[in-house]
Amino acid sequence: MLGNLQIILPVFILIGAGYLATRQKMFSAEQVDAVMKFAQGFALPCLLFSAVAKLDIEASFQPQLLISFYTGNTTVFILGALIARFIFKRPPGASVAVGFSGMFANTVLLGLPIIERAYGPEALQPVYAIIAVHVPYCYLIGITTMEVARAGGQSFGQTLMRIFKEIFRNSLTIGLLLGFIVNLGGITLPSFIWSPIQMMVSAAIPIALFSLGGVLVRYKLADRIGETIVVLGLKLFIHPGIAYVLAVHVFDMSFDLTRAAVLAAAMAPGVNVYLFANIYDRAKGTAANAVLLGTITSLFSVSLWLYVLEISF
Repeated sequence: MLGNLQIILPVFILIGAGYLATRQKMFSAEQVDAVMKFAQGFALPCLLFSAVAKLDIEASFQPQLLISFYTGNTTVFILGALIARFIFKRPPGASVAVGFSGMFANTVLLGLPIIERAYGPEALQPVYAIIAVHVPYCYLIGITTMEVARAGGQSFGQTLMRIFKEIFRNSLTIGLLLGFIVNLGGITLPSFIWSPIQMMVSAAIPIALFSLGGVLVRYKLADRIGETIVVLGLKLFIHPGIAYVLAVHVFDMSFDLTRAAVLAAAMAPGVNVYLFANIYDRAKGTAANAVLLGTITSLFSVSLWLYVLEISF
């Protein structure tokens, strides 16, 4: 267990360095935003493009893998929304935002570096399959449910347009799509194109982690701590628990696929949960709490799931 903690600790040290640098005014909010914009708008899309362009799609896109991850993903969304609605007495729109806070995992900023450190670069192949579906699926479920649930919801056509807008203006999605075009089209890119892409790839994760720490400074703990505890319980334990049961006891998947499903599911809520809550001005306090506290507590919860995988195989 301690060894697993040491494996992932460097990831959180980088996040902490960004947090402290921003907290001590070494970086301004504007500078943090600029670094994060570079990471999310350029470096990480290059990483995803490069990975998907070279991905063995047939080997990575296994139905059992996606079912294991997204069954848990959808279940915690539904449970989170229902608990917020009927136990915490939240309005319908806020309940959907709470459910979304437990649904959207930080598979890119946390998942990729942690899984690579634990198992090596080859372990990332099936993780990229999960990431390829993650943004479109979560926004499709979240936006559609929100527009149905909230008062004054938009028409179906407007809802559809909003879904496409949120999905396809996302630079990570664009990187993934371009990667699929190159992969499926059998396109060979010259070395003078690949070289700058790889230079961007090498910078992507450390810069993204550092800037994530800077972004966390602006998230202040709000009320609704009980609600936040429920969200984190669903995200950090129920979601990976469902993925584990399906992967091991239902589909009898290989260790490579099982660790991808379980560890991707075990990642803390990503910044997108706050962006989603902010779009609709619903449950922003809970979303901010989930991002901040989830990132901190996942240091220990991910160590637990690494240990569970270690003793299971």
